[in-house]
Amino acid sequence: MTTSQARDMKQDSLTDLSVGEYLQTFPDFFERNASLLAKLRLPHLRDAGTTVSLVERQVEVLRERNQTLERKLKELVDVARANDALADRIHRLSQRLIRAHSLAATIDAVESSLREDFGAMHSVLVLFLEDAKALTPGRFLRTDDFDGVHIKTFESLLQAGKPRCGQIRDAQRDYLFGKDSIEIGSVALTPLGPKGALGILAIGASDADRFHPAMSTEFLSRIGELVTYALVR
Repeated sequence: MTTSQARDMKQDSLTDLSVGEYLQTFPDFFERNASLLAKLRLPHLRDAGTTVSLVERQVEVLRERNQTLERKLKELVDVARANDALADRIHRLSQRLIRAHSLAATIDAVESSLREDFGAMHSVLVLFLEDAKALTPGRFLRTDDFDGVHIKTFESLLQAGKPRCGQIRDAQRDYLFGKDSIEIGSVALTPLGPKGALGILAIGASDADRFHPAMSTEFLSRIGELVTYALVR
């Protein structure tokens, strides 16, 4: 066997995996071979035609990893701040509902909180309560029967009994928002009571991506529960 053949066999037996496993098994390899570490040069990631030492590349990788972690941390902090702000708005809604001592006052409290605390300028409360039918309907308040023709289009929402976000059918949008429906790009719907027995709370937004199916509905559920308890109080 020639020296060249022996060298080829040795190279064939080495793979990226075997080299990697060896270095992981003996992490002090470069400490014991400092001269080799100084000789190794790697292509620079950003500047074509230039090279950097293995140590410089390691520092660069660690720096990029640190930047990735910083971005993830910033995202987590932003989400936490948004959740804190949302929790504070729900707290203010709770205070308004506690101060309301009639059905009419409760409805006014919900409307005021959605508009002033949540910035929801397009919101509608549809109630199936008989007592609500004695109140004067308006832009915010709508009364109907649970088995009404228009309500049939929301049957799947009511049966699920859970909030739903995204775009809705034109007929549903026109029923809820009337003349303002053309401005609505996305909607958050929250059934009130078991399987929507009391009604539906709808919040619309002009932005088509403001409410989307993948978003969390935990806070919408909390709002729906608070409004439900206040209505049956």
